[in-house]
Amino acid sequence: MAEQLSRTLPDDRQPVIIAARRTPICRANGALKTLQAHELLAPVLRRLLTDTGVVPASVADVVIGNAVGGGGNVARLAALESGLPVSVPGLTVDRQCGSGLDAVALASRLVAAGGGGVYLAGGVESISTAPLRARRDAGGAPVFFPRAQFAPLGLGDPDMGVAAENVAARFGVSRERQDAVALRSHQRALASAAAGFFDAEIVPLPGVSGPDGVHTVRADDGPRRGLTAAVLARFPPVFAAGGTVTAGNSCFDADGAAAVVITSVERARELGARDGLLVRGTDTAGVDPQLLGIGAARAAGRLLERSGVTAAELGLVEFNEAFASQTIACLDQLGFPPERANADGGALALGHAYGASGAVLVTRLLAQARRSPAEGQLALALISIAGGMGTAALLEYRSFS
Repeated sequence: MAEQLSRTLPDDRQPVIIAARRTPICRANGALKTLQAHELLAPVLRRLLTDTGVVPASVADVVIGNAVGGGGNVARLAALESGLPVSVPGLTVDRQCGSGLDAVALASRLVAAGGGGVYLAGGVESISTAPLRARRDAGGAPVFFPRAQFAPLGLGDPDMGVAAENVAARFGVSRERQDAVALRSHQRALASAAAGFFDAEIVPLPGVSGPDGVHTVRADDGPRRGLTAAVLARFPPVFAAGGTVTAGNSCFDADGAAAVVITSVERARELGARDGLLVRGTDTAGVDPQLLGIGAARAAGRLLERSGVTAAELGLVEFNEAFASQTIACLDQLGFPPERANADGGALALGHAYGASGAVLVTRLLAQARRSPAEGQLALALISIAGGMGTAALLEYRSFS
């Protein structure tokens, strides 16, 4: 589904993202393993209200992406857990890995449609506490299975790693290029953490209890200091004999949450916001499930074409690095140099918290735009999705001073 939001929308309908926060992103079954999805997300929602001065009762809706939760409505549960009044509703979106970015896109469309008010949108994933999946056999006994089916078997429903190998082979992405992207992701994440670039966006959380009590988690735990090109070269392929996709150039599963505040330009000014990211347009596209990793390129290419924007005009790009192979293939397809994307590292270093990852991209873009503010700078968030899909959002930095 494509959606282009005109640059000429009136201020009371032009969507703008004025605040973004995230939790630390930590390896699944690690530092955040005792927190359920709503417990990860609720502190982020509370902090966003504090950051912006939004009156809780004025929130129009809470739109949250989630991929492997237990059903129900985690958006509503987290909203109530955060202290929002019972009058504020919640909506949970499931487009698997794209859920967080699709939640942001949906909230922006509600603003553009004249929905009014302020929206909290983003995503969350607690892989550590996700329920086990089972179906009933003919006799009614549970049969456990590792993941949901994303496409008919006749069409092809490969596991994510196999699909990453398919993309590498189809688009000629070498092992050397994949390892280089992975190493750069870790190096950039480490450098940005050391420079304090993540501090202003992270909401600390209580982690696993130890002998000295509850440990407060304040930082991501994925980036590896000892990683080198030589170390990466020693990783064997894990999804196909003679393949190029390894544990070193693939992401790891993570727990985390991220959310943003979306409202109209008119309301943003009333709230005293100094700047934000205008939502210029969004797009979600489908591709062959066997090549699911290329979905982001299809969505982004279509969005850029409709918006009259070339890849050369993009100042900031955040791509969800589930696998280095699809990162390279998608950015190559768009004509955007991979080394210019993910300025602070990506999921190869930070981890992939499925339903949250798309919202993490937007959080990173807002932080980067504010770090080096340039009026009218264009930013692109894009993510490939299980089942053969991709979602992209085109954003524009705007100052209100």
